[in-house]
This record gives sequence, structure tokens and C-alpha cells, in this order.
Amino acid sequence: MKSDVAFGLDGAAWPALVVDGAGVIRQANPAASQALGGHLASGSAALASLWLAENDVTPAQFLSQSEHVPNPKAALKLMGDGGVSLSFQASVCPVFNAGEKLFLLQLFPPTPAGGAQSPALEAGLAHKQKLDCALQLARTVALDFNNALTSILGHTSLILSKLEPNNPWRASLMEVEKSASKAAETANDLANFSRQEKETKVQQSGNANVLLQRNVDTFKATPPSQLGKEIEWSLQLERRLYTVKFEEAKMQQAFLRILENAVEALGPHGRIIIQSKNIDLTQPTQDRNAQLAAGTYVCIEITDNGSGIEAEVLPRVFEPFFTTKRGGKHRGLGLAWVYGIVTNHGGAVAVSSQPGIGTSVRIYLPAEKKFVKDEGINPGDLSGTQTILMVDDEDLLLTMGQTILTAYGYRVLVANSGQKALDLLAHPDTHVDLVVTDLVMPGMSGRELVEHVHRLVPGTRVLCSSGYVRPTSQEREGTGYLQKPFTSQELLLKVKQALAPGEAMPVD
Repeated sequence: MKSDVAFGLDGAAWPALVVDGAGVIRQANPAASQALGGHLASGSAALASLWLAENDVTPAQFLSQSEHVPNPKAALKLMGDGGVSLSFQASVCPVFNAGEKLFLLQLFPPTPAGGAQSPALEAGLAHKQKLDCALQLARTVALDFNNALTSILGHTSLILSKLEPNNPWRASLMEVEKSASKAAETANDLANFSRQEKETKVQQSGNANVLLQRNVDTFKATPPSQLGKEIEWSLQLERRLYTVKFEEAKMQQAFLRILENAVEALGPHGRIIIQSKNIDLTQPTQDRNAQLAAGTYVCIEITDNGSGIEAEVLPRVFEPFFTTKRGGKHRGLGLAWVYGIVTNHGGAVAVSSQPGIGTSVRIYLPAEKKFVKDEGINPGDLSGTQTILMVDDEDLLLTMGQTILTAYGYRVLVANSGQKALDLLAHPDTHVDLVVTDLVMPGMSGRELVEHVHRLVPGTRVLCSSGYVRPTSQEREGTGYLQKPFTSQELLLKVKQALAPGEAMPVD
């Protein structure tokens, strides 16, 4: 089977191959097909078929070297197109695609005795250097943007949480928050583009009720004059909801898109009902277009009593760029985007509607028969009295975090480097309940700090944060993750969960 991993070397002047652990060539760039044969493009050719006996190692041995030596290089002889013997200086490194470990094999012409490179190779290396510079610039910009936006979002959302609903400045602050959120999406795209290690997104076990409540609270805080309508909200949430694994930011955006559609469909006065429930299917089931295998699910249903959707239009609602909304302001990507997020989580989406009566959107997510205790759903529950140590090399983020957390009762210590944090922790009079640390810092990285913290003060809870680096593992007990940029509510919620984590418990 051909791999769809984008290794970015289609235009390279040198041959490049993606090979799986069994030695099957899953992908070849045009230079590889030209030098080694067009049959490589089939996605099923074997590396062994190109391997000549003069090589000192077997294909499997050469690939396995990358397990022990970063990007190992070796002189290789391979059978070229037409049966000729070709010599290469080869390098191999592991890559990952949808959780599968593959190997990127690059084949460079050997350097001649005089040391001169071929013009094509020189041009290719120059192109790679330019790309590396562009990626480094994008990484730097993404990091700086995320830090600045984290401060903006944190302070703005804190002020919004303290303002009364009819405050005249509330609408302007909400526009600031909305603009910062849009900028955060751009910064996240930059970070994803520039990230060299394309890691699988982290999905954590959680309670979908928390995300639903958070989105509804956002709409409830918006004045009716700004929404242009009066809305009656009805939340009917399962008290002991099964545990779902989800990428929090994506799933929250999916719920938000559905709620935005529901609000837009309402007249001057309307009602939106949000329900969550556990479902156990003993046999395959179909709900409209959604095909559900037997198993355990959480069902989220969002119903409005708005204008509804015509029967002939309903089958097209998931099509990208299809919209029934007038005015040219909508791109028709809302439900298509929701569909992509939910199906990427292994779930399904069903929509039913009647013109003039309303619309129901049902999301089915695979679940476990466990429940996660709801923590921090009510704003009053976000306060605390524990001591928190915040570590970040950006002073503006330390100021922002200290402002938010102290406003909710926490005692906050700050350190702008890993070493200063360790010095604080080593002081005999210092007791810290939680360490909140950035992962990317000069000198001592956040990962190194976490290791030192666990050795110095075993059992200390840690919350890692970054807008660029993803955690390699979240299996260590007492370690959580907060994606930058974040709002004050997201910081407070993560802190609350880190201090009193809701362990997934079996359902009685």
C-alpha cells in the first residue's frame, strides 16, 4: 500500500524513498524513479530488489541503524534503471505517518576525489538550506506569536469574566478576544507547517460535558443585542457520562461550529437544546447517513427550533463550500469541518431537519464505560488556595499567569528560567502544589526541568505548556498539557484538573 506521508522531496535533485519496516518502498520521488526505475511509483516495490551484493549490510540492517545512530550515512550500491550499478552516499531517518513507523532514505551521489559536487546536487543542497532557513523563521515567528497572543487572550478573557453583562466595554473586549483567537489559528498553522517532527495529536480521556458547558457559557455571556436575538438555552447533560478520547481544542471547535449554525438559524426568539447521553449498541446501527458499529458511544445532540433545512438540500450539508446561507459571508465549511473532526476521532455525525420546525445534529463518539468526574464547570469552582510555580522565559506570560491565578485565590511564585525554578523548589521553606512550565526555554528546557522536579520533589504535579512543541508522552502520572495560546478560563480549568485530577473510574 502506498504511503501518503508528505516527505517534501518531490522536487529534490537527489533520489528519495519512503520505506516501511518490511523493506517495501511505499513512496519514491521523481528523481528516484528516473535513476532506479519507474516501477518504484507502484508503492509495492521492494528495497531488496535494488540491493547489490557488494553492500556490507542488508537492507534490514541499514534501516535498523537509525534506531541507534541519528541519520546514519553509508556508501551503498543499488541497481539503477536498465540494470546498471549506481553508487550513493545514503542516509536514513525514521518518519511517522498516522502512527506507523516508516523510513526516509535519501541517496546522494558520492563526492568525487577532488571534492567537487555535481551542479544538480549543489543546487539541491542550496534549495534545502533555503527551506531550512524558512522553516526556522516560521518556527521563531510561531513561538513569538503564541507568547504574545497568550498574554492578550489571558488578560482579555480575565477582564471579560469579571465584567457585568451590561458593561459598555464588553462588546469591544469580545471583539479583541475574537481577533486574537483568529490570529492564534494562524500561529498554530505556522507552527504545524514548521514542525519537523509531525507528531500525532494528543487525545486525552475526558468528559465532553465540560466542552459543551464551556461553549454554552460563551454564548450566554454574549448580550442579546450583539447576537440579535433572545435565546433560551436548555442543557440536558448525562450526569455520569462515559469517557471519550478527544483532542480538546478540535472537539471544542466542532461543538462551537454546530452551535453557531443553530444560533444563526433562529428567529428573534428561539430555543437551543443540548443533550449528552450514553449509548450501548449490541448490533450495527444506522442514523441517517451515520453508520455505527456495535459498541459504546457518547451521543451529543444539539437541537434548535429555527428555520430548518429543505429535504432536497439535507444530503448536501456536509459538502465543502456548499451553503444555504445568503449574503456571501459564509464559505460552506462549517459542517464539513465538523464532519472531518468527528470522523478523525472515529465517530460519526447525523443531521435531521424539517423546514419551519428546526434541526438536530447528533455526534457519536466512541467511548469507554468509565466516567471522568466533572471538574471546574461552574466559574466559582475555578478558584483555589494552593501554591503554584509558573516557569517561562517570557516575563509578560509570567505576569499574565500571576494576574489570573491570584485573582482566583492562588498563591503564585514565578521563575523565568529552569534553574531559578529549581532554586526556589530547593529552598526548605518553599512548598509548591503545582509547577506550570513552558516546554521551550533557553538553557534548561521544560522537559529537562520536569525530570529535575520529579527527582527533587517526588510527587509534585506538573502542567506543561507550549504553542509549538508537543509532549512526547502523557503517561507520567501528575503531568498535564496546556496548548498555547490559552484563555484565562482554559488556564484555570487545567490548573484545577491538575491539582485534583478526575481519574477515570469504572462505571458501576
